[in-house]
Amino acid sequence: MNPLQNDPRIEYGLRPVINASGTMTGLGASIVSPETVEAVASFLPHFVEMSDLQRKAGAVIAEATGAEFGVVTASASAGVSQAIASYMVGADLGKAERLPDVDGLARTEVVMQIGHMVNYGAPIDQAVRLTGATLVPVGTSTETKEYQLAAALNERTAVGLYVVSHHVVHYGQLSLAAFARVCHAHGVPVICDAASEYDLTGFLKAGADVVVYSGHKFLSGTTSGIVAGPKVVVRGVYLQSYALGRGMKVGKEGVVGAMVALRSWAKRDHAAVRAKEDGTLRLWKERLEKIPGITPTITPDPTHNPLSRLHVAVDPDKANITAWDLADRLAAGDPPVIVRDHEVEWHYFFLDPCNLHPGQETIVAERVEQECAWARTQPAPVRSNLDDRNRAKEQALLRWPD
Repeated sequence: MNPLQNDPRIEYGLRPVINASGTMTGLGASIVSPETVEAVASFLPHFVEMSDLQRKAGAVIAEATGAEFGVVTASASAGVSQAIASYMVGADLGKAERLPDVDGLARTEVVMQIGHMVNYGAPIDQAVRLTGATLVPVGTSTETKEYQLAAALNERTAVGLYVVSHHVVHYGQLSLAAFARVCHAHGVPVICDAASEYDLTGFLKAGADVVVYSGHKFLSGTTSGIVAGPKVVVRGVYLQSYALGRGMKVGKEGVVGAMVALRSWAKRDHAAVRAKEDGTLRLWKERLEKIPGITPTITPDPTHNPLSRLHVAVDPDKANITAWDLADRLAAGDPPVIVRDHEVEWHYFFLDPCNLHPGQETIVAERVEQECAWARTQPAPVRSNLDDRNRAKEQALLRWPD
């Protein structure tokens, strides 16, 4: 069955975008796997005792990750907040209900490398501050040393937070193993935010006490977060659902979706998926390298996920268009193609093959060819002001829904 037949986006007046950006929340994260869709649909008409459903999910998470137990949250961001809160108040519901008021609590500080203080759609420091905790930045944006981390740890430190993401600074930072070793030497546990990572077991083995994943990115589940760790900490995360986490509550569809996604992940033919994605990357490279001013290079994922993307460098003098103008025209065209343009000011963007439906890889190549051909017909290079572009995007957000 063609998933694009009877496309509901048309009925609802939504643009039928093609996602060449990756597992982005702003685009709906991922293509939910058929088995997850079927399982969630089967549960939707029925009532279930959520505490028991979470108990079943905890066992599935433990099996998939090697942790003692697990729990499903509304998102990875919610999982980070609830895990921090668990380390601050444990299973004490009285204290949990007072958060973010931390008056009288012994451990209220969270240490984090400055190079990991990213924005993933919201500032990660806000996920910390929601609990009432005080974030203690460590090091500088380009360098963190073990002695700097050690100096930041004290009797008020509740936990160390470590982020694995393409957003973080990828040089000069402490490894997870080093970060955990220093924290553990001072009796401080470590939470690892690994929202968009393939590896379900390695971060715990590297020293993290708790790992938080997204259920709706590479796992292709419904929107959820997955928290894996010691049962006593997971219990505290679950109990936050009756306190600070109530506003982040996950529904039955999120819990079931995460369970099925984890089980499906274990059975997925990852080699076949990789071969398909590599074929798309080769197709894109072969077609785009023929375009004047475009230099395509297949590059590995920066966090060592077993995937690659196409780095599309744009020489505005030879292509007659800037990387950001090309990205914007691709997004505004028919069909709209959304590329990964987080670093577009450096005159490149990425094409990610992981969320394409069959045939869309060819459409993406055609759209790039079309827009570049259009640019070559222009009397002068298409070069909008980058600051104006960024300001316009910000203003459009602030004007929503207008």
